[in-house]
Amino acid sequence: MRLLTQRRFFFLMVIAAVYVLYAVAFASSGETGQGAEQGHGGPVLELLLQLVVILLAAKLGGDLFERFNQPAVLGELVLGMVIGNLHLLGFDAFEPFKHHLTLEVLAELGVIILLFEVGLESTVKEMMKVGLTSFMVAIFGVVAPFFLGWGVGALFLPDESIYVHVFIGATLTATSVGITARVLKDIGKIKTREAKIILGAAVIDDIMGLVILAVVAGIITAINQGAGEGVSSAAVLWIILKAVLFIVGSIVIGAFVLPQYFNLGFKMKVKGVLLSFSLLVCFLMSYLAGIIGLAPIVGAFAAGLILEDVHVEKFRERGEQNLHELIAPIATFLVPIFFVRMGMLVDLTTFVRVEILGFAALMTVAAIAGKQVCSLAVFDKSINRIAIGLGMIPRGEVGLIFAGIGAKLMLDGEPVISTSTYSAVVIMVIVTTLVTPPALVHSLLRGDRKKAQRAEATPGKA
Repeated sequence: MRLLTQRRFFFLMVIAAVYVLYAVAFASSGETGQGAEQGHGGPVLELLLQLVVILLAAKLGGDLFERFNQPAVLGELVLGMVIGNLHLLGFDAFEPFKHHLTLEVLAELGVIILLFEVGLESTVKEMMKVGLTSFMVAIFGVVAPFFLGWGVGALFLPDESIYVHVFIGATLTATSVGITARVLKDIGKIKTREAKIILGAAVIDDIMGLVILAVVAGIITAINQGAGEGVSSAAVLWIILKAVLFIVGSIVIGAFVLPQYFNLGFKMKVKGVLLSFSLLVCFLMSYLAGIIGLAPIVGAFAAGLILEDVHVEKFRERGEQNLHELIAPIATFLVPIFFVRMGMLVDLTTFVRVEILGFAALMTVAAIAGKQVCSLAVFDKSINRIAIGLGMIPRGEVGLIFAGIGAKLMLDGEPVISTSTYSAVVIMVIVTTLVTPPALVHSLLRGDRKKAQRAEATPGKA
């Protein structure tokens, strides 16, 4: 396979031209944004050029990685890392990207839309059907990585607060269900018992991970508001109760309110009602989650979870697009901004520090080993238990979201997730995302061969 075809050479020239154009604009203004503010469009011109660079980088990086059967999100992350570290080569034009407020807001909107989409992929009824096995797999898959991550944090960061160690444990809890689902679909295993257990457990896994994130972030916020004093057991219990009540309350209230809400929207004659009303639910619940001290992404996920097909059935019957199709273009625009920007925040100079690489390596081992514990929750010997553990490994976008939130949370005037810790988390995310597809495929196909051999041997014994 030729890596540099005429088409790819053309795209490389285009992105090089855009980067040179941005550098010229940066240099001509003396200071980014000053020249733009003097002409038509004001600061919007600066943002537009930044979006050109980021979206082009996202598509090129995503395309490159997908050609090697890897998730596009890794390409977006890696291209972001390249752009964010060009200053090491003396090219400072892209440094303002890291601190541009509007770009940060767009990235935050991107992650809210992403978690809304993840929630839409699941329904409350499906969660109730996954069974005891999936539930136990999820429990094991959250508890083990959490305490292993906590231990790794305490080992490598002994001078940091216990809350920093706990937050590192929280970043290892959730599973990126999208990566595993794609692998299972590609090899025709999406309907197997293993797949149903993995996907069911991953959904519960995400909810538990978000609740843990909400609790840990709430405790850290409470400490900051208390001027560094400790948090009482009652306060911790209230934060946990608040997170659980928000998820459960959303499900219960949504079941009663949403049918009437969308019936009202159905009677409207204006276009775009389904999309607008759905986004209203997403943004309102994200806002409410933030108001009560939870991460807004918890609200976005809950909003997607309670928006079931039955609520919008009438819109489809009159020929409108379904909600997934309506949300997809918005996600295509906003979500890559988040991942490219997350990549830009990685400091590559930390990668040459032996202690950071050691931290990342042990964190990765904890992430993988923690999810392999899931196999202990499967007692049926006819099920490929190793495959279930492997399917729960990838952290993907979920790990990056948790790390991004930790980078903004402040404890005693310092970010909970420091630059070096953030880099270690990124390495862990990349490794767990890369190793899962080939390992899962090998395990499932190996299991099929063993079943075939047993089936052939059985008649002979008879």
